[in-house]
Amino acid sequence: MERKIRVLIAKPGLDGHDRGAKVVARALRDAGMEVIYTGLRQTPAMVAEAALQEDVNVVGLSILSGAHMGLVPRVIEEMNRRGMEDLPLFVGGIIPVDDIEPLKEMGVREVFGPGTDTSVVVEFIRREIGSV
Repeated sequence: MERKIRVLIAKPGLDGHDRGAKVVARALRDAGMEVIYTGLRQTPAMVAEAALQEDVNVVGLSILSGAHMGLVPRVIEEMNRRGMEDLPLFVGGIIPVDDIEPLKEMGVREVFGPGTDTSVVVEFIRREIGSV
């Protein structure tokens, strides 16, 4: 029996808007993945610890606050500290085009902006993870 892909969806920082994160989480569940949603206002350490404890295959961050260039490196640092440097990380939210390449250089595998069809996110995860 094949294990389901496990995805952590997290809302780091003080951003209080989570509709998009919930829409993505629902789409991933509908696609047969297990989704752990951390809820609002998570610290980078809390996100990394949840990823470790939940033994996920991929982490998705939803950031609408504009704090992505501060939060993403801290999440990556916390993940690396816990030995998860190879765990795929994607980001969704309000991300200026000029910030996409620097985020990818930090280790973010993909960035999804507003209006991205959820099927694109599903296919990205399946491509990144393959079977588990």
